[in-house]
Formats: sequence, C-alpha cells, structure tokens
Amino acid sequence: MSIRVLLVDDERMVCAHLRTILSAADDIEVVDEAYDGAAAVESVLRHGPDVVLMDLRMPGVDGLTAIGRIAALGSTRGGTTPHPAVVALTTFDADHYVLRALRAGAAGFLLKSTPPEDLIELVRVAADGHTVMSAAATRRLVASAAARSLEQDRHRARIGDLTERETEVLACLGEGLSNAQIARRLHLSEATVKGYVSRLLDKLGCANRTQAGLLAHEAGL
Repeated sequence: MSIRVLLVDDERMVCAHLRTILSAADDIEVVDEAYDGAAAVESVLRHGPDVVLMDLRMPGVDGLTAIGRIAALGSTRGGTTPHPAVVALTTFDADHYVLRALRAGAAGFLLKSTPPEDLIELVRVAADGHTVMSAAATRRLVASAAARSLEQDRHRARIGDLTERETEVLACLGEGLSNAQIARRLHLSEATVKGYVSRLLDKLGCANRTQAGLLAHEAGL
C-alpha cells in the first residue's frame, strides 16, 4: 500500500517542489496540498493521510497550532478519525521551534533543505510510527541543549553565594510576588523582606526586581 502524504505550506512552490520529490517514490502518494493550518486539519479529516509534512510559520493558523489540533483528534490510525504522523517541515531550525513542535504532537522535525533521497526515506520512517529528525535539526537541538545547560550553570554559580533564605526570596521574585506576598509565604515581616530584596539586588548586581526575577528563571529556581 502507498504511503499517503499531505503537504502543508503557504508557499505553493514549496508544495510543488515536495510533490515532485515524493512522487519519484513508487510507494508514496501525495493526496492533497493545504496552504494554511486550518485547511490542513480539514484535509486530514477528508483524506486520512498517513503522514503530514507541516510548515510551521504560516499566516492565520500556523503549523504549531495545526499540529496540536491534529493531535487532539485523538484517534489512532484505523479508527473513525485519521491520526497521521505529523512531521514539522521548515527552514527555521531554532531549537525552541523544534521543542514546541514536538510538544504539540509532531512525530519529528525536518528542514526544507533535507536532501530529496533523505526526505523520501524519512517519510517512510514516519509512516512506520517512528520519530524522525533531520541531521541538521538534531545537531542544532543538541548544541542548543548543551548551550542552555552551560548558561544555566553560569547563572547558578552567580547565585551560589546566597544564603538559603536569600535564595527563597529570589525564587519568589521569579514568580513576580510582591513584598507583602513574599512576607506571607515565608512568614516574615514586610520590612524584613524589603531588606532581603535590597541585599539581593546589591549582591547580584541587578538594577531592579525584574532583573532579579529573570535571573531566578535563568538559574532554574
């Protein structure tokens, strides 16, 4: 049986290019093209594809939203509602897009620059129910994760000299709590909290509470 593929991209030339590539494979059939996320969901319901190649950055309903809507259809393949493997396909390989697409329910992430022969094989892999990730996207994701880890370690070192109570106050600033709210949570007086906040700003070299709160997030508090 042929692998039924839906192409989703707001640039029709991109869809035409992908169709040409995939049509070269005897076991792949492009069943439809959609040019925005809303149309993609409708096409999934109408055609029941096995694989959807989904652009992420589209006007109107974007790819991330469409991926979530398709995942929410909630039926496995063979049920009354088709539930295809949705592969995010984009030129934009920023790591946060990779993670957001995967969290939304994508089965993988491919760059539009993926070589034709690799694209065909990865569509087959996705149709078999496996996660697919282009080499370039994988390298970017791994490098970004390593960079985030190093950055978090740097921020944690910055707050390493804080006392336990100062760290608790800093975490509260990260939640955006006022002095009164911090006082109630930590069972302190507002005057005491105010003193802690002032010392924190001096110790950390932060200009204001907002900078301190951001540091709390960056340090993983």
